[in-house]
Amino acid sequence: VQLQASGGGLVQAGGSLRLSCAASGSIFSINIMGWYRQAPGKPRELVATISSSDSTRYADSVRGRFTISRNSAKDRLYLQMNSLEPEDTAVYYCNAEIQIPVYYVQWGQGTLVTVSS
Repeated sequence: VQLQASGGGLVQAGGSLRLSCAASGSIFSINIMGWYRQAPGKPRELVATISSSDSTRYADSVRGRFTISRNSAKDRLYLQMNSLEPEDTAVYYCNAEIQIPVYYVQWGQGTLVTVSS
């Protein structure tokens, strides 16, 4: 499985951005997909995940502002980010938990989101 993230950019506080992550390869083997972020000088943290049954989970800091989703073909993951805050500035990474033939986690390259105050 390969992952390609896009959609980052510069936005003012209060604005919105939509991140996309295109998955290719053995899509059928993906169980959970998610978005993580890493701000300068901080560890990578969970933003949101979505399971194969479309069950979602969010970090407390983004719940109510961000929405994770994926298309019906399960080969594209999205993160709609509204009411952005300067604290949301980070490199955002998509990932996928693969279960077939063995369990591993695949990461995409990051996409930078910068929120100006």
